[in-house]
Amino acid sequence: MIRISDDGAVRTIILDRPEVRNALNLEMLRALRAALRAADTAAVRCLVLTGSGKAFCAGADIAEWADAEARGELATYPWTDEMHALIAELAAFPKPSLVLLNGAAAGAGLDLALACDFRFAAETARFVCAYTRMGYNPDAGGTWFLPRLIGLEAAKRFAFTGEFWSASEALARGLVTEVHAAEALEPAGRSFAAQLAAGPTVALMQTKRLMAEAGNRGLPDQLAEERRAADICGASADAKEALAAAVERREPNFKGH
Repeated sequence: MIRISDDGAVRTIILDRPEVRNALNLEMLRALRAALRAADTAAVRCLVLTGSGKAFCAGADIAEWADAEARGELATYPWTDEMHALIAELAAFPKPSLVLLNGAAAGAGLDLALACDFRFAAETARFVCAYTRMGYNPDAGGTWFLPRLIGLEAAKRFAFTGEFWSASEALARGLVTEVHAAEALEPAGRSFAAQLAAGPTVALMQTKRLMAEAGNRGLPDQLAEERRAADICGASADAKEALAAAVERREPNFKGH
């Protein structure tokens, strides 16, 4: 269902069901959740997610849903519980995360990409919210992520109409971070992931957490939390290395702790 590879401190998880455009069935969801837990170690300083074949992810495995309905088991089918847990765990992954959108991302497959910190897309990739085309509302985090990324009105249009966006349209509207030629996507993504993995990991983790939590606090409380986070960063070896590098007029060599 998935493949995992490491390049230094960068862990890559590859969706590997190309024959069904990497559609998400229960087995894959559980494998992805296990892979996320395994990636939450000191050795991994950046997480990359991508797909095999021509698509990133077509969304839910409709054939598996249909089988559950045919068996009269749709009411107890645990796909949504597993998908919701995966989205929450990916969004809360403490290190920087990047998705390389090698092809189409639809429905829950798009939501999976939205839960990452950054989205690099091949210029041939296409995006669709897809849910309303099937008579459903978005139910894997899209109604939370989309308005925050592209604004409320654009999110409504994207979801209500089920229209397809090209990679260039997605870039213009803020859905993706960068667009590259198909053959240049992986090198560009690898370079950016290596840059993130070589950074001051404690500081990046605290910054990611602070930004994720900021909407739940007023400014005075956020300032207080920033001070607490800064104390954690200040005690890190990377902060001490940055200070030494500044005094010695050299580039810092961060170790991620």
